Amino acid sequence: MGTLTGLQVVEFAGIGPGSFCCMLLADMGAEIIRIERTDMVGKDPLEPRYNPMLRGRKSIALDLKSPAGADVAMSLCERADIVIECYRPGVMERLGLGPDEVLSRNPRVVYGRMTGWGQTGPLANAPGHDLNYIALTGALHAIGTKEQPVPPLVMVGDFGGGAMYLAVGVLSAHIESRRSGRGQVVDAAIVDGAASLMTAFYGMLAAGSVVEERASNRLDGGSHFYSVYPTKDDEFVSIAPTEPKFFQRLLSELNLPVSDYDQADRENWPVYQSKLRDLFRTKTRDEWCAILEDKGVCFA
Repeated sequence: MGTLTGLQVVEFAGIGPGSFCCMLLADMGAEIIRIERTDMVGKDPLEPRYNPMLRGRKSIALDLKSPAGADVAMSLCERADIVIECYRPGVMERLGLGPDEVLSRNPRVVYGRMTGWGQTGPLANAPGHDLNYIALTGALHAIGTKEQPVPPLVMVGDFGGGAMYLAVGVLSAHIESRRSGRGQVVDAAIVDGAASLMTAFYGMLAAGSVVEERASNRLDGGSHFYSVYPTKDDEFVSIAPTEPKFFQRLLSELNLPVSDYDQADRENWPVYQSKLRDLFRTKTRDEWCAILEDKGVCFA
């Protein structure tokens, strides 16, 4: 049971963001039927029992290239509130299961599409993955060490810029569909979502409050008050007291004078960081946890 109980969703199986989006819908109570391609059954490198993104829905294997398989898929779409597919542009149209065909049979359906580069444009049919999409948006440029960018798993592109935006899009369209009785197509491109996730940082860049150099800003590891420090046992602790009151509280717990660690003195951030790195190296991670946890200093 959940807020989406009664919502009927058909998911055309794909990797990554589509599965994550449907996992979110299933977690909220939607009834989802996942259509697996017969030629892909058993070929996923991750066994279903180790893939929690597939939880909460039924599945059926169909040969979508055969008339019989396509007919079964269309019959499921005819009864659905939302259809979600993650294939490259044109694939669903060639199968006779594109949005025009499905909406002609089910005018109120919301047809959600997930791609990397969008349905049209010079890169629309180019292969790609999360790292490529966030590279183009500039998100990858902002994450990493001074020497080079570091891939931030697939949370920025696939799951953040893709799955989350698709979920918001199809649910918003479903609300509208219930009012008007008319469905629509929601085209979620990961490159667009990842660029949207960068909104605040592009604003800060325009305002001059951040610089285009990794590990040189308040929130990218460049500051001494928002960083990760190694401990005596080669583990790590994180501190993030960006607000002055929390930072002052941290310094108090560390028995350090506030005047020696100016948050606004960007030029000396590396110096302050070096001092704190030496300090955190004097105790183990568990010892620091005993000292700083539950002290209201933004520590973990």
